[in-house]
Amino acid sequence: MFVDLGSTRFDITTRALVMGILNRTPDSFYDGGQYWAFDDFLAKAEQLVDEGADFLDVGGSKAGPGPEVTVQEELDRVVPAVEALRTRFDLPISVDTFRASVFDESCRAGACIGNDISGFADPDFLPVAVRHSASVVATHVRIGPRIPDPNPIYDNVRREVTDFLRVRADQALAAGVAPERIMVDAGLDLGKTPAMSTELLHHSDDLVALGFPVFLSASNKGFLGELASTEVNDRREVTFGAHALGIALGCRILRAHDVKGNRRLADTMSTILHYRRH
Repeated sequence: MFVDLGSTRFDITTRALVMGILNRTPDSFYDGGQYWAFDDFLAKAEQLVDEGADFLDVGGSKAGPGPEVTVQEELDRVVPAVEALRTRFDLPISVDTFRASVFDESCRAGACIGNDISGFADPDFLPVAVRHSASVVATHVRIGPRIPDPNPIYDNVRREVTDFLRVRADQALAAGVAPERIMVDAGLDLGKTPAMSTELLHHSDDLVALGFPVFLSASNKGFLGELASTEVNDRREVTFGAHALGIALGCRILRAHDVKGNRRLADTMSTILHYRRH
């Protein structure tokens, strides 16, 4: 299997890619705005590249509830960041946004991936991807981004998430996005209880069966803290465990805060899977 990110094609038959997370938000659930200052942001980006990130993801609005972020605020946070990364690093750049206008301007600045946690709720999102020959990530969310959902109810969470993502992938294909440029993500912790997220992780191969590269966004998430009884700054090892399981089940893109550790994990799993195939 292959995935195309910008002009780069990756063979992900046994290899898992590592995406380095770069927050342009003052209220990130993980770093709490530690890299909000632009120089700190760029230093963090350089660290992630040095540690082996395959590509970088820039977000200007956190997924969970919080103060309103207007379109202009998100543009001001994200577009200069993408421009700066593009001039410094020869890696694909993803923008974590559910707004087509932010995706469009980010692509003009050098991004080539739209990481959309709304599942293409904005009707202009996919046309932007086609116009820029960009890749997309379709993520499941029950209600929508930034909306509290403390008591989610599903008849069958595995089936509903898989069906949702099948429809979104089909929408991307119908819009003209190439299949190698479409990725799917279960949206762990997004409108799911810890038990639901754990079940979805354990059955990641449900999404693999759709035939598109599967994106795993488990890094330091709340459901892992629930499993390990740890706070957000103490979930490194449990994240490794989740990522190893996900790779074994067929996930091939890790959205990671700790690039160095997950680069080693992904490379080790790639070697193991290579020998299993032979």
